[in-house]
Amino acid sequence: MKLIIAAIKPFKLEEVREALTGIGVRGMMVTEIKGFGSQSGHTEIYRGAEYAVNFVPKVKLEIVVAASMADQVVETISTTAKTDKIGDGKIFVMDVGQAVRVRTGETNEDAL
Repeated sequence: MKLIIAAIKPFKLEEVREALTGIGVRGMMVTEIKGFGSQSGHTEIYRGAEYAVNFVPKVKLEIVVAASMADQVVETISTTAKTDKIGDGKIFVMDVGQAVRVRTGETNEDAL
């Protein structure tokens, strides 16, 4: 099993969710986050005062899938979330040692 963590632009969330559902992803966790990478924030003017916005709003997706499906999920997120502008996000893939469905006690891929 693989854990896929993706940080994407918030306005792309629904489009990415629909694309992932379309390829068979049955669940995900979504968290609103703030962060920075190469875009490293920007300045804004609010009520006449300029201030630095050091952290940019993002959405973090956490998805656990069978290892055989991981590449397809990464490709789907990459193509769907892409805007060709700085700050499109990042995707990380990690191994998952164990999964348990709390309600039934099913384990590993059966728990997904």
